Amino acid sequence: MPEDTIVLSEQEQTVVEDIPEILPVLPLRDIILFPYMMYPVLIGREQSINAANAAIHSKKYIFLAAQKKSNIDNPKAVDIHREGTVAKIVQILKMPNGLMKILVDGLVQGRIVDFTGNPDFFEAKIEIVLPQISNDHEMSALIRQMSSLFKEYVKINRNTPQDALNVFDSIDEPDRKLYYAAANIVQSMDIKQVILQKSTLKEQYYEIINVLNSEIDILKIEKEIDSKVQENIAKSQRRFIIQEQIKILQNELGEDEDESPETQKIADKIKKIKMPKLAHAKAMEEVNKLRKIPQMSPEYTVIRNYLDWMVALPWTKRSKDNLNIKHVKGILDEDHYGLEKPKDRILEHIAVLNLVKNMRGQILCFAGPPGVGKTSLAKSIARALGREFIRISLGGVRDEAEIRGHRRTYIGSLPGKILQSMKRAGTINPVILLDEIDKLSSDFRGDPSSAMLEVLDPEQNHTFQDHYLEVDYDLSQVMFITTANVRYNIPLPLQDRMEIIELTSYLELDKIEIAKKHIIPKQLIQNGLNPYNILLDDSGIKAIIRGFTREAGVRNLEREVAALLRKIAREIVQGGKTKKQKNPPQILVDNNKVEKLLGVPKYKSHVPHKDNQIGSVFGLAWTSVGGELLTVDVSIMKGVEKFLLTGQLGDVMKESAMAALSYIRSNAKHFGLPEGFYRGKEIHIHLPEGAIPKDGPSAGITLTMALLSAFKGVPASRAIAMTGEITLRGNVLPIGGLTEKLLAAKRGNIATVLIPKENEADLREIPGNIKDGLKIVSIEKIEDALSYVFPKMAAKRKPAGKKLK
Repeated sequence: MPEDTIVLSEQEQTVVEDIPEILPVLPLRDIILFPYMMYPVLIGREQSINAANAAIHSKKYIFLAAQKKSNIDNPKAVDIHREGTVAKIVQILKMPNGLMKILVDGLVQGRIVDFTGNPDFFEAKIEIVLPQISNDHEMSALIRQMSSLFKEYVKINRNTPQDALNVFDSIDEPDRKLYYAAANIVQSMDIKQVILQKSTLKEQYYEIINVLNSEIDILKIEKEIDSKVQENIAKSQRRFIIQEQIKILQNELGEDEDESPETQKIADKIKKIKMPKLAHAKAMEEVNKLRKIPQMSPEYTVIRNYLDWMVALPWTKRSKDNLNIKHVKGILDEDHYGLEKPKDRILEHIAVLNLVKNMRGQILCFAGPPGVGKTSLAKSIARALGREFIRISLGGVRDEAEIRGHRRTYIGSLPGKILQSMKRAGTINPVILLDEIDKLSSDFRGDPSSAMLEVLDPEQNHTFQDHYLEVDYDLSQVMFITTANVRYNIPLPLQDRMEIIELTSYLELDKIEIAKKHIIPKQLIQNGLNPYNILLDDSGIKAIIRGFTREAGVRNLEREVAALLRKIAREIVQGGKTKKQKNPPQILVDNNKVEKLLGVPKYKSHVPHKDNQIGSVFGLAWTSVGGELLTVDVSIMKGVEKFLLTGQLGDVMKESAMAALSYIRSNAKHFGLPEGFYRGKEIHIHLPEGAIPKDGPSAGITLTMALLSAFKGVPASRAIAMTGEITLRGNVLPIGGLTEKLLAAKRGNIATVLIPKENEADLREIPGNIKDGLKIVSIEKIEDALSYVFPKMAAKRKPAGKKLK
């Protein structure tokens, strides 16, 4: 194989010999200049202009090298590629804006050996790189392969003019052929720079062949994608033209109806559904629009979705109510223990349905603390009636459109939650639970509670209009049940439309029965302990309720029972007793076993100190977790006249304390207190358990008695507890939560309870087992309580209160 040789013509040899060893260097940003290539270069940087001027004033030779990164405005020597092209400035044009445009002619490859350190412009010692051309078969094959690929590339690439092939074919020299192809390939500067960095012509040919192969593959894929897109567009256009032709033919033949099976199917469904007249007319109007709109139109999808909703909603289909009162009562009692008021209300509704047959939907509101069974009771009502049950969570809903829906002008619009629920139910008379209605909120998007006014009004909801549907929809057959934790958070107009049924906290006796009948059997199955003879007795259940839970409902009770049974399951597995037996031995879980398994109780019962004390009186408070015994302590000290209230008291309770003090001051003579008894005294009222917030007016009577005891220095009875709001005239006003308060008194071993006279009627609804053992006295005025609270005054004063039990 012949060796590689450097072949230069006489003219080329003269040019190479004429090139100086040290040349000005011009960094290029956006182009790679190859030998035999003529290109105009626009110069603007001061260094570059200085380099061009230096070349012009010598032999016009300049070295052109690409920057490594084109975004660098002031490159340094390290930012310039070492390989480049020696060129000669053919023409120069100085422009008015200070820029310079030069036309350069690439002569030969070169390499920067070293920069001279010229401060005005880049200048370097240049090594000329001459092509080594061999005449062996490998070189011939490379030239042939590259030529074939370049021709294919030019044919595929739209950006390369076809005339480039004629010029390419006319070139015979291998190096010139290579440089011409490299200059005409549309590629990045980095890839083209690699060609200049190769030292031999063969390596350069191999590199350009790789580049051409890669580019041809990419261009073929692009062409294939383009042809597919054009094919799809052509199909769509052809389909549109055919549809328009069909419409014209139908018009000519006098045919109005589109024979599209899809549209005809929707029209048939609308006819079968038996919509109201206005809804039917609206639906058919939309069907006619659909027939005239091309399927590719965005409006087609909007109308189609609307008609799908119209067809999917129930208009006449209803589920048959089970009106057997015994059956309904049986299911309600089976699912829930207690809750007599809501159960009675449902049975009354069933009784009326038996007589009337067609009754407008009722709107009930179950208000009570968390965990007392509001949601599950609504499910039981639906099951008892044999109706579909749908739950809508309203907690955190801020947008009115969530209730009424969005208008069809919006992209992706849908009906509101009410109609979505009707679609899911599939009947016109489901039970819909609107959960957490007291947690509706409002912002700039509207007030959803106002939208609920129409939904929950029996006089209006038979013509409910959703923004999306825009036709009247009848909700009068729906039984709406709402739930709330705090009724006062519900707007008054909304309260007015609902029948509010209060679900109070469960009493301890109720929780024991619920645990026996519902929680324990359910948890035994879930924890795989059903085959084992496990008995959780009353003492064990009480231990869990009193020591590990403090709640109005039974959710935490269920969690603690589950935790207890998991520990028992672990004991069984670790003891190797997993094999099922016909008559397994009984595992008794009493209060001692509960404490052993669950550990130290989280809550400890507050046992009050029974010795009579000056300025210390028991009151009764209602909390969301039941009733509590409340201690009010008063201390009077010498000092600056000051009225101090501590124990995290709310504004209402602070005002009650002020009212109590004002009442005592205004009636000081009547109570035997000296004039100005409060002067030079610092009065401090404290309610223990300071970390727990306290509020409400019902501690008014307790605060008054505690202050009076402290001022008179007379001990108050610790066997008595009281509740009642007071006025400045000494009247005692009614309070709420009487059942829970009486139960708290009973737990605290209190013998006598003073209640407002106006609460006498509430005693009839309180179970007898709560009242047993309590002496309940009704009082009308503050004076009536004195003889009971202060035993030493009882002999002097005849008791004025009315003993009820």
